[in-house]
Amino acid sequence: MPSVDPADPAAAVARTPRDAPALAGRAVIEQRWRAACFLHWRVDPAVVAPLLPTGTRPDVFDGSAWVGLIPFVLSEFRFLPLPPVPLVGSFVEINVRTYGVDAAGRRSVVFRTLEAEHLLPVLGARAIFGLPYRWARAGMREEGDRIEYRSIRHGRSAARTRIRVTLGEDPVDTPLSRFLTARWGFHERHLGRTIWAANEHEPWPLVSAEVDALDDDLLADSGFPGLTARTPDSALAMPARHPGFLTRFSGPTLLPR
Repeated sequence: MPSVDPADPAAAVARTPRDAPALAGRAVIEQRWRAACFLHWRVDPAVVAPLLPTGTRPDVFDGSAWVGLIPFVLSEFRFLPLPPVPLVGSFVEINVRTYGVDAAGRRSVVFRTLEAEHLLPVLGARAIFGLPYRWARAGMREEGDRIEYRSIRHGRSAARTRIRVTLGEDPVDTPLSRFLTARWGFHERHLGRTIWAANEHEPWPLVSAEVDALDDDLLADSGFPGLTARTPDSALAMPARHPGFLTRFSGPTLLPR
């Protein structure tokens, strides 16, 4: 097979399938995602590399690593094969993430923090996957094609964010949008080892977005100070009033030492 330059945007189309591969193992968690917004900034890969789990390296596009601030609404959370967890309902999650790739070529999300309002899903995801969830008070308000998300973390740090965007109407499907959103698994450090967990869902329906206001502590708290001083290099969102889709996660597998 000919070699492919991982920084070549044209090559990203071939290596970023729009549709999720079928899960290799049994799904253990299912949830619905909607009202997602993707704000991303270019970052030097040397800044990202020390923050990644052992056995992974920065995944780059056009010579840059990318850091995202991603708010969305999560609902119908359940540990399979059980029914949805009672009394949870819908809640806002806001995550800070970057992207990695391992020696097997599995391209992943690497979370730096995930802010979420309901404690039970937070504790469950931390126990199963080691994900860096933080308990926060979070909410979202929709007014036509405008969405505002807010979050403030419980505890001493009280890290907070406020994001307000206006959604566009024209569909977006580009090599960069696929690189940033068509991610079919994540890597994480858990109990001293690096794990991989796959996920599957419908392809993201995306439109452009305009950032109207951004007041954020989460990026700096996650190791990326100064990003909010400049406009995001990419701003995307799900279309207004989209019902969202179900997402399933497989159980974790260990990377070789």
